[in-house]
Parts: sequence; structure tokens; C-alpha cells
Amino acid sequence: MAFLDNSGDIILDAVLTDTGRMRLAKGDGSFKITKFALGDDEINYSLYDKNHTSGSAYYDLEILQTPVLEAFTNNTSTMKTKLVSIPRTNLLYMPVVQLNELKDGAARHSSGSFMVAVDSDTETRWGTVAGIMYGENPNDGGSYVRCDQGLDTTEISPTFTIDADLVETQYIVEIDNRFGSIVSAKDGSQASVSFIDDDNVATYFFSLGTDLQYVSENTNRKASAAQETISGPRGTIFQFKILSSLDLNTSTHLFTLLGSTAAMPDSGSTVTSYKYIDTNVRVQGATTGYRMDIPVRFIKL
Repeated sequence: MAFLDNSGDIILDAVLTDTGRMRLAKGDGSFKITKFALGDDEINYSLYDKNHTSGSAYYDLEILQTPVLEAFTNNTSTMKTKLVSIPRTNLLYMPVVQLNELKDGAARHSSGSFMVAVDSDTETRWGTVAGIMYGENPNDGGSYVRCDQGLDTTEISPTFTIDADLVETQYIVEIDNRFGSIVSAKDGSQASVSFIDDDNVATYFFSLGTDLQYVSENTNRKASAAQETISGPRGTIFQFKILSSLDLNTSTHLFTLLGSTAAMPDSGSTVTSYKYIDTNVRVQGATTGYRMDIPVRFIKL
């Protein structure tokens, strides 16, 4: 990986991802570029200087001359910050997606992560502690993840209905398939994986109206709602739990290879050691492009 000099002519440096090269190699016509995305990971917008002595043509010159990363194929490292185009010129607030930890059972553990107990023994030990998900028996209780979407501002009342083009109707979830999978927070039913890439990252798609167990409209329009994290007009709610993988449930191999050990008290204040693996679950809005990484810790007694 290297930086490309962007001080002169505009440079276009493009490469195919691993999946793109695989489809191109088939030679059967299946390789067709139907979508693309743009990102601004390298850009520091604080370099915009509206007080430049040479005039407006120089306000963004330093930004335009910022070196950019050369294209690389690893899909886990590309475009962490994607751009979104909104043609409207009267938009004062961008829609966001936020964790709602005010609802009962939706708060993360005091350590800062959502903890997934990967087997029944671990569930029994720490299952009553706030922020613990049941990774083997998700339908038996435990914590869950809730994401709320809308305009987080006090200048627009939540009694207003959010504009249709600002409502997030589809969510994309990415999780390391070696560790776990996405299940419903309502009944523990397992979601269907859309695809698993060459890095073993599983991607799920959830849509409003289709995946009712996961995505729903936020109909709470009260301004004084105590358990709402969106202050302004509210869009949709996305919620889920995590089912631990068979490898984590039945073996300590991945914990030894990728994890570490720690200790914490159970509901009876008995401090017990456990093995853990830290990771992130990525939730992204397909409509608005807003993305958040949710810290998750898989634990085993």
C-alpha cells in the first residue's frame, strides 16, 4: 500500500477486488460492473481555508492536492467512509443511525462491549448481568442490539414525519462468520446470509416491510419519550441478537488463537475468569449510507 501524488494531474487508479477478478477469470460474461462507490478516507476537511489571501480558488487547494491511497484489493480495508449523494439543497440535518441503549435489555455491558456468552455454561454464569447476550439460546433472554434512525436534533420536533428520502429502509450487517451469525431479537430465528466473502465476513441484508423481525417503523412521536435516542423526527428501528458459531460453542481453539483471558463478577459478585475474542459488527444503512461499528466480545467460561 502506498500514497499517490495528487499535486498535479488528476489520477485514476482502479483495481478489481478478489471477487471481481474471480468473475472476470470465468470468461463467461458474468463480469459486469453494475454498482460502484466513492469514498473520502484520506481527506481532512479542516484544511479548507476560506480566509486564504489568494482568493476563493485557493480555499480547497490543499484538500485537492492531498495524496491519496493507491487502489488495493482487500475488501476489508477499502473505503471505510463512503460518500452519499443527496440532490436536495434545503437539507439542514443529515439522517443518522444511533445505538439505543435506553430500552430495557438493549444496553451494552459496563466494559463497553456487547458480550455474547457462547455456550450454556457461560449463559448460566453471567446471563443475568446487563449487556450479556445468550449466544447458544438467544430465545431464552439476554441482551440485544437496537439501532434507531432519524434526525437527531432538538430544532425539529419528533411530531413531524421524516421525509421519505431520509428514512432508512434497508440495513446491511457485516459480521465475522467464524464467530457468530445474526438472529432475531424477537424469537431467536436465524437470518439468511446474503454472501460470505473470501475473508470469512458474512453480509446480511434487511428491509423494512420484508424483514419484520428486524426492521420496523418508529411510531413514537412524543417529544418527551424517555427511552428514545433520536431527538428529532424518527425513521426506523433495527434490532438483532447474535448467535455464537459452532466453533466457539464447542471449542476453545479460536479463543486460544485470536483471543485472551480476563475476569469479571457474575450477578452474585463472584469473580470468575473467562476467555474472550473482541470484534466489531458493522451496521450500515443502504439508503442513507450511514455506518456504525458495534463492539462485540464473545466470552467463554
